[in-house]
Amino acid sequence: MTPEEADALAVGPSSVVWRYASDARGLITGAGVALLLQVAHPTVAAGVREHSDFERDPWGRLWRTLDFVNLFIYGGPEAAARTGRRLREMHRSIKGVDPEGRRYHALEPEAYAWVHATLCDAIIGSHQLFGQRMRPDEVMRFYDEWRALGRLLGVREHDLPVDWRGFRAYVDRMVHERLEDNDVVQTVIRTLRGPAPPPFVDRLPPAVWRFLRLPAARATELATIALLPPRLRSRFGLGLGPREARELRAFARLSRAGTPLMPQSMLQMGPGYLRARRKAMADGDFADAVEVALVPIAR
Repeated sequence: MTPEEADALAVGPSSVVWRYASDARGLITGAGVALLLQVAHPTVAAGVREHSDFERDPWGRLWRTLDFVNLFIYGGPEAAARTGRRLREMHRSIKGVDPEGRRYHALEPEAYAWVHATLCDAIIGSHQLFGQRMRPDEVMRFYDEWRALGRLLGVREHDLPVDWRGFRAYVDRMVHERLEDNDVVQTVIRTLRGPAPPPFVDRLPPAVWRFLRLPAARATELATIALLPPRLRSRFGLGLGPREARELRAFARLSRAGTPLMPQSMLQMGPGYLRARRKAMADGDFADAVEVALVPIAR
């Protein structure tokens, strides 16, 4: 890809993706559903099962995923193109045979495009329920820009629909025909409900962490269930009863009401995140990742 092509495909400060893609609330409201949608694809599940340390080190995986996403969006055209090449190279060795005897490879076009698609779906859905609701024209522009960014990753132009309406039909088809419950899905659900303490709280007594994690874990669980397509909720054994629905409505109202109070650095965390993580990424923390997927959220 030439520098001119990368410049045409990358996003900048005037883009809709730049504005909406790194709202801090997305770490709680969108990361879980993106990850579940990803690992429900049998190829992605197989790669995570055999090549990822997500269950042992979910926080390390989160940081590396955030490195990738923010560098890809906010790092400029050259960094975006370089990150896309690195991502594909990291995925070349992720292949094998899953427990059902099916051969898989992380660069299968359908699975590779699906991972990119889930992030778009999660960001837009999260904002519609919990954040800055996008106008219909902004949603369409966001999708157009996100689809173009996929080209920098190596997602072929015909692997994703040409417009937002087609994208909704594509997601429905994937949910109906390709996504499945599996052991990796259930591991992710358990992790979201009871996250391990991040490294920066390792000096706290365990009881203190359990107290701190409850509100965030509960909000993440409710948001994830709410944003999942109903068919997948049932398939995964999840649901929203009357009490959960009331909690969800209260949380959503509170989250949206907080928008005017949030500083710009929280509404668009990406540029500040890259500044804070510059040394770690320069030292190879991101470059040594085996695989990157979002989540919060990807190794």
